[in-house]
Amino acid sequence: MEFKQAIRRGFEGYIDIHTRASRQEFWLWWVFVVLASIMAGIVNVALLQSAVSLVLFLPTWTLFIRRLHDIGHSGWWVLVMFVPLINLVAWLYVGLKSSDPLENSWG
Repeated sequence: MEFKQAIRRGFEGYIDIHTRASRQEFWLWWVFVVLASIMAGIVNVALLQSAVSLVLFLPTWTLFIRRLHDIGHSGWWVLVMFVPLINLVAWLYVGLKSSDPLENSWG
């Protein structure tokens, strides 16, 4: 998967929580999020930073849910992202765990 394809898929699939997302798609999306946040910070306009955060919020959460599906977990596990410190461990686990090679409940 190419960088542009991962970004396009992230925005196109922002309401699709019933599929899966690969590990590569997950990491390419996070590279995009970090770069977009850095660029908004460089411009240093509070309204732009808020707009970038709002635009990226839903696609990021749905991508996390789709990634959970890819490793065989329910999307409800996304709620652990609200628990401080555990959210970092969960993010790394989801990002580093290999995809479930067999079909599961989500495809």
